[in-house]
Amino acid sequence: MKKIAIIGGGLAGLVTAARLSRLTFEVLLFEKKQYPFHKVCGEYLSNEVLDFMKREDLMPKNDDFPQISRFQMSALSGQSLTMPLDLGGFGISRYVLDDFLANKARESGAQVIENTSISEVEFIENQFELKSISGEVYHADLVIGAYGKNGVLDKKLERNHLKFEAPFIGVKHHIKTDFPRDLVALHNFEGGYCGIVAIENDQFNLCYLGRREDLKRAGSVEEMEEKVLKANPFLKSIFDNAEFVHEKPVVINAFSFRPKKLIENHILMSGDTAGLITPLCGNGMAMAIHSAKILSDAIADHASSEQWDRKRLESAYSEKWNATFKRRLWVGRKTQSFFGSKWSSNVALSVMRNSPALANQIMKNTHGKPF
Repeated sequence: MKKIAIIGGGLAGLVTAARLSRLTFEVLLFEKKQYPFHKVCGEYLSNEVLDFMKREDLMPKNDDFPQISRFQMSALSGQSLTMPLDLGGFGISRYVLDDFLANKARESGAQVIENTSISEVEFIENQFELKSISGEVYHADLVIGAYGKNGVLDKKLERNHLKFEAPFIGVKHHIKTDFPRDLVALHNFEGGYCGIVAIENDQFNLCYLGRREDLKRAGSVEEMEEKVLKANPFLKSIFDNAEFVHEKPVVINAFSFRPKKLIENHILMSGDTAGLITPLCGNGMAMAIHSAKILSDAIADHASSEQWDRKRLESAYSEKWNATFKRRLWVGRKTQSFFGSKWSSNVALSVMRNSPALANQIMKNTHGKPF
Protein backbone atom coordinates (compact mmCIF):
# COMPACT_ATOMS: atom_id res chain seq x y z
CA MET A 1 0.00 0.00 0.00
CA LYS A 2 1.22 3.49 -0.82
CA LYS A 3 1.46 5.74 2.21
CA ILE A 4 0.02 9.27 2.06
CA ALA A 5 0.69 11.86 4.77
CA ILE A 6 -1.77 14.73 5.15
CA ILE A 7 -0.60 17.69 7.21
CA GLY A 8 -3.61 19.45 8.69
CA GLY A 9 -7.03 18.19 9.70
CA GLY A 10 -9.40 20.86 8.45
CA LEU A 11 -12.05 20.28 5.81
CA ALA A 12 -9.64 19.73 2.92
CA GLY A 13 -7.45 17.34 4.87
CA LEU A 14 -10.28 15.33 6.42
CA VAL A 15 -12.29 14.88 3.22
CA THR A 16 -9.13 13.82 1.37
CA ALA A 17 -8.22 11.39 4.16
CA ALA A 18 -11.65 9.77 4.17
CA ARG A 19 -11.79 9.36 0.38
CA LEU A 20 -8.25 8.03 -0.09
CA SER A 21 -8.51 5.64 2.86
CA ARG A 22 -11.42 3.94 1.11
CA LEU A 23 -9.07 3.17 -1.78
CA THR A 24 -5.78 1.26 -1.69
CA PHE A 25 -3.84 3.86 0.30
CA GLU A 26 -2.49 3.99 3.82
CA VAL A 27 -3.30 7.47 5.12
CA LEU A 28 -1.72 9.33 8.04
CA LEU A 29 -3.38 12.62 8.96
CA PHE A 30 -1.59 14.98 11.35
CA GLU A 31 -3.59 17.56 13.32
CA LYS A 32 -1.87 19.90 15.77
CA LYS A 33 -4.97 20.10 18.02
CA GLN A 34 -7.41 17.53 19.39
CA TYR A 35 -10.96 17.12 18.10
CA PRO A 36 -13.41 18.64 18.64
CA PHE A 37 -12.25 22.26 18.69
CA HIS A 38 -13.40 25.67 17.50
CA LYS A 39 -11.67 27.57 14.70
CA VAL A 40 -12.07 30.89 12.91
CA CYS A 41 -14.50 30.31 10.05
CA GLY A 42 -17.68 31.81 8.63
CA GLU A 43 -19.48 28.47 9.18
CA TYR A 44 -21.77 28.88 6.19
CA LEU A 45 -21.68 25.93 3.78
CA SER A 46 -23.02 26.43 0.27
CA ASN A 47 -25.35 23.82 -1.19
CA GLU A 48 -22.87 23.36 -4.03
CA VAL A 49 -21.26 20.63 -1.89
CA LEU A 50 -24.41 18.98 -0.57
CA ASP A 51 -24.86 16.25 -3.21
CA PHE A 52 -21.16 15.34 -3.03
CA MET A 53 -21.15 15.17 0.77
CA LYS A 54 -24.24 12.93 0.79
CA ARG A 55 -22.85 10.63 -1.93
CA GLU A 56 -19.63 10.22 0.03
CA ASP A 57 -21.44 9.71 3.37
CA LEU A 58 -19.66 12.77 4.77
CA MET A 59 -22.69 14.81 5.79
CA PRO A 60 -23.91 14.75 9.41
CA LYS A 61 -27.52 13.58 9.63
CA ASN A 62 -29.11 16.38 11.61
CA ASP A 63 -32.29 18.29 10.84
CA ASP A 64 -31.21 21.17 13.09
CA PHE A 65 -28.86 22.81 10.59
CA PRO A 66 -30.43 26.14 9.56
CA GLN A 67 -31.28 26.48 5.87
CA ILE A 68 -29.99 29.79 4.46
CA SER A 69 -31.82 31.31 1.49
CA ARG A 70 -31.15 35.07 1.73
CA PHE A 71 -28.10 37.34 1.75
CA GLN A 72 -27.83 40.78 3.37
CA MET A 73 -25.04 43.33 3.11
CA SER A 74 -24.62 46.69 4.83
CA ALA A 75 -22.26 49.65 4.50
CA LEU A 76 -20.90 51.78 7.34
CA SER A 77 -23.57 54.38 6.65
CA GLY A 78 -26.32 51.94 7.54
CA GLN A 79 -27.44 51.38 3.94
CA SER A 80 -28.30 47.75 3.34
CA LEU A 81 -29.19 45.35 0.56
CA THR A 82 -31.04 42.03 0.93
CA MET A 83 -31.33 39.56 -1.93
CA PRO A 84 -32.16 35.88 -2.44
CA LEU A 85 -29.42 33.27 -2.73
CA ASP A 86 -29.97 31.21 -5.89
CA LEU A 87 -28.30 28.10 -4.53
CA GLY A 88 -28.51 28.73 -0.80
CA GLY A 89 -26.77 26.78 1.91
CA PHE A 90 -26.82 25.94 5.59
CA GLY A 91 -25.06 26.92 8.78
CA ILE A 92 -22.91 24.39 10.64
CA SER A 93 -20.11 24.93 13.15
CA ARG A 94 -16.61 23.62 12.49
CA TYR A 95 -16.70 22.15 16.01
CA VAL A 96 -19.43 19.76 14.82
CA LEU A 97 -18.43 19.24 11.18
CA ASP A 98 -14.68 18.68 11.65
CA ASP A 99 -15.25 16.24 14.52
CA PHE A 100 -17.77 14.30 12.40
CA LEU A 101 -15.36 14.17 9.44
CA ALA A 102 -12.46 13.09 11.69
CA ASN A 103 -14.55 10.13 12.84
CA LYS A 104 -15.47 9.34 9.23
CA ALA A 105 -11.77 9.40 8.29
CA ARG A 106 -11.00 6.95 11.12
CA GLU A 107 -13.89 4.68 10.09
CA SER A 108 -12.54 4.71 6.53
CA GLY A 109 -9.14 3.48 7.74
CA ALA A 110 -7.10 6.66 8.12
CA GLN A 111 -4.77 7.02 11.09
CA VAL A 112 -5.64 10.40 12.62
CA ILE A 113 -2.69 11.57 14.71
CA GLU A 114 -3.78 14.45 16.95
CA ASN A 115 -1.73 16.91 19.02
CA THR A 116 1.07 16.60 16.46
CA SER A 117 2.56 19.47 14.47
CA ILE A 118 4.81 18.65 11.49
CA SER A 119 7.68 21.11 11.33
CA GLU A 120 9.89 19.67 8.54
CA VAL A 121 9.32 17.75 5.31
CA GLU A 122 12.16 16.56 3.08
CA PHE A 123 11.86 14.89 -0.32
CA ILE A 124 14.71 12.40 -0.72
CA GLU A 125 15.04 9.70 -3.40
CA ASN A 126 11.37 9.78 -4.33
CA GLN A 127 10.21 9.53 -0.70
CA PHE A 128 9.23 12.02 1.98
CA GLU A 129 10.56 12.23 5.50
CA LEU A 130 8.43 14.18 7.98
CA LYS A 131 9.53 15.40 11.39
CA SER A 132 7.27 16.64 14.14
CA ILE A 133 8.06 19.45 16.57
CA SER A 134 8.39 16.86 19.34
CA GLY A 135 10.91 14.80 17.35
CA GLU A 136 8.95 11.92 15.82
CA VAL A 137 9.92 10.88 12.29
CA TYR A 138 7.48 9.55 9.69
CA HIS A 139 7.84 8.44 6.07
CA ALA A 140 5.42 8.67 3.17
CA ASP A 141 5.23 8.24 -0.58
CA LEU A 142 3.14 11.40 -1.00
CA VAL A 143 2.53 14.48 1.17
CA ILE A 144 -0.47 16.79 1.11
CA GLY A 145 -0.37 20.21 2.77
CA ALA A 146 -3.76 21.13 4.23
CA TYR A 147 -2.71 23.07 7.32
CA GLY A 148 -4.71 26.22 6.65
CA LYS A 149 -3.95 29.91 6.37
CA ASN A 150 -0.46 29.72 7.82
CA GLY A 151 1.78 27.12 9.41
CA VAL A 152 5.30 26.39 10.53
CA LEU A 153 5.97 24.60 7.24
CA ASP A 154 5.43 27.79 5.23
CA LYS A 155 8.64 29.24 6.67
CA LYS A 156 10.59 26.03 6.12
CA LEU A 157 9.44 25.95 2.50
CA GLU A 158 10.19 29.69 2.09
CA ARG A 159 6.83 30.21 0.44
CA ASN A 160 6.62 33.40 -1.58
CA HIS A 161 3.59 34.94 0.18
CA LEU A 162 5.66 35.25 3.38
CA LYS A 163 7.78 37.95 1.72
CA PHE A 164 4.84 40.34 1.96
CA GLU A 165 2.94 41.91 4.82
CA ALA A 166 0.28 39.79 6.56
CA PRO A 167 -2.12 42.57 7.59
CA PHE A 168 -5.28 40.70 8.60
CA ILE A 169 -6.75 39.09 11.69
CA GLY A 170 -9.81 36.86 12.00
CA VAL A 171 -12.07 36.72 15.05
CA LYS A 172 -15.02 34.41 15.74
CA HIS A 173 -17.74 34.41 18.41
CA HIS A 174 -20.72 32.12 18.93
CA ILE A 175 -23.73 34.07 20.13
CA LYS A 176 -27.43 33.80 20.89
CA THR A 177 -29.55 36.61 19.53
CA ASP A 178 -32.78 37.52 17.77
CA PHE A 179 -31.82 37.31 14.10
CA PRO A 180 -33.45 35.62 11.06
CA ARG A 181 -32.23 32.03 10.77
CA ASP A 182 -32.60 31.94 6.97
CA LEU A 183 -30.28 34.93 6.42
CA VAL A 184 -26.51 35.21 6.04
CA ALA A 185 -25.33 38.81 6.48
CA LEU A 186 -22.10 40.65 5.76
CA HIS A 187 -21.66 44.02 7.50
CA ASN A 188 -18.84 46.41 6.63
CA PHE A 189 -16.74 48.38 9.07
CA GLU A 190 -13.63 50.49 8.55
CA GLY A 191 -10.88 48.04 7.54
CA GLY A 192 -12.97 44.90 7.35
CA TYR A 193 -16.32 43.16 7.45
CA CYS A 194 -18.26 40.90 9.79
CA GLY A 195 -20.57 38.00 8.92
CA ILE A 196 -23.40 36.48 10.91
CA VAL A 197 -25.16 33.20 10.17
CA ALA A 198 -27.28 30.74 12.13
CA ILE A 199 -25.71 27.44 13.18
CA GLU A 200 -26.95 24.48 15.22
CA ASN A 201 -28.30 24.60 18.80
CA ASP A 202 -30.09 27.96 18.31
CA GLN A 203 -26.74 29.74 18.07
CA PHE A 204 -25.19 32.10 15.53
CA ASN A 205 -21.68 32.42 14.21
CA LEU A 206 -20.35 36.00 14.35
CA CYS A 207 -17.05 36.13 12.49
CA TYR A 208 -15.07 39.07 11.18
CA LEU A 209 -11.97 39.98 9.21
CA GLY A 210 -10.10 43.04 10.46
CA ARG A 211 -6.75 44.80 10.30
CA ARG A 212 -3.89 43.98 12.66
CA GLU A 213 -3.05 47.69 12.90
CA ASP A 214 -6.56 48.44 14.23
CA LEU A 215 -6.22 45.74 16.86
CA LYS A 216 -2.82 47.07 17.91
CA ARG A 217 -4.20 50.60 18.09
CA ALA A 218 -7.24 49.52 20.14
CA GLY A 219 -5.20 47.35 22.49
CA SER A 220 -7.65 44.44 22.68
CA VAL A 221 -10.29 42.63 20.66
CA GLU A 222 -13.03 44.05 22.89
CA GLU A 223 -11.85 47.64 22.41
CA MET A 224 -11.53 47.13 18.66
CA GLU A 225 -15.11 45.86 18.50
CA GLU A 226 -16.28 48.84 20.56
CA LYS A 227 -14.39 51.52 18.62
CA VAL A 228 -14.31 50.12 15.07
CA LEU A 229 -16.99 47.53 14.42
CA LYS A 230 -19.81 49.31 16.24
CA ALA A 231 -19.51 52.28 13.90
CA ASN A 232 -21.82 50.24 11.67
CA PRO A 233 -25.31 50.47 13.25
CA PHE A 234 -26.13 46.89 12.25
CA LEU A 235 -23.06 45.58 14.08
CA LYS A 236 -23.69 47.82 17.09
CA SER A 237 -27.17 46.33 17.44
CA ILE A 238 -25.87 42.76 17.13
CA PHE A 239 -23.01 43.19 19.62
CA ASP A 240 -25.08 45.14 22.14
CA ASN A 241 -27.99 42.68 22.17
CA ALA A 242 -26.23 39.32 21.85
CA GLU A 243 -25.52 36.74 24.52
CA PHE A 244 -21.95 35.53 23.98
CA VAL A 245 -21.74 31.76 24.41
CA HIS A 246 -17.99 31.52 25.08
CA GLU A 247 -15.93 33.64 27.43
CA LYS A 248 -13.33 34.48 24.77
CA PRO A 249 -13.43 34.55 20.96
CA VAL A 250 -11.28 32.39 18.69
CA VAL A 251 -8.61 34.53 16.98
CA ILE A 252 -6.19 33.96 14.10
CA ASN A 253 -3.47 36.53 13.57
CA ALA A 254 -1.23 37.70 10.71
CA PHE A 255 -2.40 36.42 7.34
CA SER A 256 -2.97 37.83 3.87
CA PHE A 257 -4.88 36.92 0.72
CA ARG A 258 -1.92 36.83 -1.65
CA PRO A 259 -1.85 34.02 -4.24
CA LYS A 260 0.16 30.91 -3.31
CA LYS A 261 1.92 28.18 -5.23
CA LEU A 262 -0.15 25.04 -5.50
CA ILE A 263 2.84 22.67 -5.29
CA GLU A 264 5.98 23.19 -3.18
CA ASN A 265 8.84 20.65 -3.34
CA HIS A 266 6.34 18.00 -4.55
CA ILE A 267 4.01 18.69 -1.62
CA LEU A 268 0.46 19.03 -2.99
CA MET A 269 -1.36 21.92 -1.32
CA SER A 270 -5.11 21.90 -0.72
CA GLY A 271 -7.75 24.20 0.76
CA ASP A 272 -6.51 27.48 2.28
CA THR A 273 -2.92 26.20 2.02
CA ALA A 274 -3.25 26.21 -1.77
CA GLY A 275 -4.88 29.60 -2.14
CA LEU A 276 -6.35 31.56 0.70
CA ILE A 277 -10.02 32.13 0.13
CA THR A 278 -11.33 35.65 0.62
CA PRO A 279 -14.68 35.88 2.42
CA LEU A 280 -16.03 37.72 -0.63
CA CYS A 281 -15.31 35.00 -3.21
CA GLY A 282 -18.20 32.84 -2.16
CA ASN A 283 -17.82 30.08 0.34
CA GLY A 284 -14.47 29.00 1.69
CA MET A 285 -15.78 25.82 3.31
CA ALA A 286 -17.26 24.62 0.01
CA MET A 287 -14.09 25.47 -1.89
CA ALA A 288 -11.94 23.53 0.59
CA ILE A 289 -14.19 20.49 0.21
CA HIS A 290 -14.19 20.80 -3.58
CA SER A 291 -10.39 21.10 -3.64
CA ALA A 292 -10.22 17.86 -1.62
CA LYS A 293 -12.33 16.10 -4.23
CA ILE A 294 -10.16 17.37 -7.07
CA LEU A 295 -6.94 16.28 -5.35
CA SER A 296 -8.15 12.86 -4.22
CA ASP A 297 -9.52 12.17 -7.71
CA ALA A 298 -6.18 13.14 -9.27
CA ILE A 299 -4.24 10.91 -6.86
CA ALA A 300 -6.51 7.94 -7.54
CA ASP A 301 -6.16 8.46 -11.31
CA HIS A 302 -2.37 8.85 -11.41
CA ALA A 303 -0.99 6.38 -8.87
CA SER A 304 0.62 3.54 -10.83
CA SER A 305 1.11 0.09 -9.35
CA GLU A 306 4.85 0.57 -8.79
CA GLN A 307 5.54 4.25 -8.22
CA TRP A 308 3.96 7.68 -8.37
CA ASP A 309 3.83 9.32 -11.77
CA ARG A 310 4.48 12.63 -10.01
CA LYS A 311 4.85 14.77 -13.11
CA ARG A 312 1.49 13.72 -14.54
CA LEU A 313 -0.20 13.88 -11.14
CA GLU A 314 1.06 17.38 -10.40
CA SER A 315 0.19 18.60 -13.88
CA ALA A 316 -3.32 17.14 -13.78
CA TYR A 317 -4.01 18.54 -10.32
CA SER A 318 -2.73 22.02 -11.25
CA GLU A 319 -4.78 22.12 -14.43
CA LYS A 320 -8.03 21.08 -12.75
CA TRP A 321 -7.50 23.30 -9.69
CA ASN A 322 -6.81 26.40 -11.81
CA ALA A 323 -9.76 25.71 -14.10
CA THR A 324 -12.06 25.41 -11.08
CA PHE A 325 -10.79 28.11 -8.72
CA LYS A 326 -8.40 30.58 -10.33
CA ARG A 327 -11.04 32.97 -11.69
CA ARG A 328 -13.17 32.64 -8.57
CA LEU A 329 -10.26 33.64 -6.34
CA TRP A 330 -9.39 36.55 -8.64
CA VAL A 331 -13.00 37.81 -8.57
CA GLY A 332 -12.99 37.49 -4.79
CA ARG A 333 -9.81 39.53 -4.37
CA LYS A 334 -11.10 42.23 -6.73
CA THR A 335 -14.51 42.35 -5.05
CA GLN A 336 -12.88 42.57 -1.64
CA SER A 337 -11.10 45.79 -2.63
CA PHE A 338 -14.50 47.56 -2.67
CA PHE A 339 -15.26 46.67 0.93
CA GLY A 340 -13.88 47.56 4.34
CA SER A 341 -13.87 51.34 3.87
CA LYS A 342 -16.62 53.90 4.34
CA TRP A 343 -16.46 55.44 0.87
CA SER A 344 -16.01 52.35 -1.30
CA SER A 345 -18.51 50.18 0.59
CA ASN A 346 -21.18 52.88 0.25
CA VAL A 347 -20.49 53.21 -3.47
CA ALA A 348 -20.49 49.43 -4.02
CA LEU A 349 -23.73 49.00 -2.11
CA SER A 350 -25.44 51.84 -4.01
CA VAL A 351 -24.41 50.36 -7.36
CA MET A 352 -25.68 46.91 -6.37
CA ARG A 353 -28.97 48.30 -5.05
CA ASN A 354 -29.56 50.20 -8.29
CA SER A 355 -28.58 47.27 -10.50
CA PRO A 356 -30.07 43.96 -9.30
CA ALA A 357 -28.80 42.23 -12.45
CA LEU A 358 -25.23 43.26 -11.62
CA ALA A 359 -25.65 42.16 -8.01
CA ASN A 360 -26.87 38.75 -9.16
CA GLN A 361 -23.98 38.44 -11.60
CA ILE A 362 -21.43 39.18 -8.86
CA MET A 363 -23.06 36.55 -6.66
CA LYS A 364 -22.92 33.94 -9.42
CA ASN A 365 -19.27 34.72 -10.21
CA THR A 366 -18.25 34.23 -6.59
CA HIS A 367 -20.03 30.89 -6.03
CA GLY A 368 -19.49 27.50 -7.55
CA LYS A 369 -21.83 24.91 -9.00
CA PRO A 370 -22.89 21.56 -7.55
CA PHE A 371 -20.42 18.78 -8.31
